Amino acid sequence: MNEYEEIVMQLITNSGDARSRCLRAIRAARKGNFEQADSLIEEVKKFLAIAHKTQTELIQNEIQGNHIPVSLLIIHAQDHLMNAISMRDLAIEIIEILKDK
Repeated sequence: MNEYEEIVMQLITNSGDARSRCLRAIRAARKGNFEQADSLIEEVKKFLAIAHKTQTELIQNEIQGNHIPVSLLIIHAQDHLMNAISMRDLAIEIIEILKDK
């Protein structure tokens, strides 16, 4: 695996970890375990920060003239990141709704 593929895999892995923790947080909140839900959301934020940093590095490389090949792998990675960001936003809202019950 070359350096580019490793970076893209980091993006996919961290985004996927964030997404799965979002679902775990929602499930914990449904059971009334809001402390666990909040803890999982904090983990989500850490994984997304790492993923966003990776994405920013890819963008900066592109700006500096180090063009990134457009491949199914990078499209998949971007899809994972955007999905995880959306899941985070929804999970936070769902948890707040469940807390208000």
